[in-house]
Amino acid sequence: MMALTATPALPNSQSSLADWLDYLMQLHTKAIDMGLARVGQVAHNLDIVQIKPGMQRVVVAGTNGKGSSVAMLSAIMQAAGYHVGCYTSPHLVRFNERAQINGQSLSDQDWIAAFIAVEEARGNISLSFFEFTTLAAIWFFQQQPLDLVILEVGLGGRLDAVNAVENSSCIITAIDLDHQEYLGNNREDIGYEKAGVMRPGRLCVCSDSMPPKRLLDHANNLQVSLKCLGKDFTYQQGAGVWCFKYNDQPEELSLPMPALLGDFQLQNAAGVLAWLANQSDFAVSRPAIEVGLQAVRHPGRLQSLQVQHQTWLLDVAHNPQSAEQLALWVGQQNSVHQSKPIAIFAALADKDVKGMMARMAPHIDQWILLDLRPQPRALDPKIMQQFLDEVTSTDKTSLSPIGQVVQNASAAVDAAKFSGSARVLVFGSFITVGAILTELEQDG
Repeated sequence: MMALTATPALPNSQSSLADWLDYLMQLHTKAIDMGLARVGQVAHNLDIVQIKPGMQRVVVAGTNGKGSSVAMLSAIMQAAGYHVGCYTSPHLVRFNERAQINGQSLSDQDWIAAFIAVEEARGNISLSFFEFTTLAAIWFFQQQPLDLVILEVGLGGRLDAVNAVENSSCIITAIDLDHQEYLGNNREDIGYEKAGVMRPGRLCVCSDSMPPKRLLDHANNLQVSLKCLGKDFTYQQGAGVWCFKYNDQPEELSLPMPALLGDFQLQNAAGVLAWLANQSDFAVSRPAIEVGLQAVRHPGRLQSLQVQHQTWLLDVAHNPQSAEQLALWVGQQNSVHQSKPIAIFAALADKDVKGMMARMAPHIDQWILLDLRPQPRALDPKIMQQFLDEVTSTDKTSLSPIGQVVQNASAAVDAAKFSGSARVLVFGSFITVGAILTELEQDG
């Protein structure tokens, strides 16, 4: 006799946010279910497909740099006096982080109100956790007096839940190999999926220095107003400053470096400024740009924390391209400090873990391999150990207590603290960085 799956109990307005999140996790049979039919119907039922008059909605897609671009655009727009809603994923420490208004996370009650609205609108339509929460965030923003809503794509673009609603314009950041099982095995196919967020005749800024041909062709077919790095706008780095030049404007802007660390952030910042250069509805002054760039905060992106005598650097780099950028920055810091950091590392099984390790290995002294299980998609630490042995030329790290696998974030933090190293690097996934951040916060 076939066992019946129990229907999860429906929470209500008096339930906790945790109860609602548990409920949402049980609603759909697949964690990732690409397609717009179901989510599009619920978006229609919620009356959020179209953009509210007086509001703009910009979508940010890309492999790397999406979250940083969202953070910089939001900070600049807030500095200019505008009210901004941001939706990003995944979160690092608390689910509430995924939706923010003017830099403040939605409260538990805000989220619950939005969940109730989606639950009432979906009827018998099944939604994944991401689809449900994306619709909830967009619905909540639609109820607020916002000037700009910035939506970060979760996966790809063309079939992502964020693409179930209309947008005024889009930004596409750096494109590389990631999520190949869903998006394709080459940059051309992945670029086409990212290009799916474009709208006919509307603005798209691409901050990738070499946009895939399929992206360019799609933009041409839709007669998109496409602005590309290297063609329509450029940037140069100087000593303590950087310069942005938009081709239609006679003067270049000399600006302070963004508060976000890493030279690669200039590429993201340039894309944001190119988007601003094409806006007639928003008045953003140079002082607002400077204030925004210097005020921007984005946890988990080369985030630096001082913990007693140690400097901790946390970065969510989780594919070879982002690991390459991280390696450049860590290498520069190693030259300054004349030493290498130890690393706390863990990654998911569907990522190019060996590729990440190969890029970072020359810049790391010793490795602490964190076992993320029972997290879904967590990579067996024995496989991480095997990859590490293959990409390093030193003695097998299993002979060193610092190189052994640790079973939880607490043990990883303890091992790093007792290592004697002045610098600790944490990277590999959002889950890895979130777990270590949570542990460091609990330690005070």
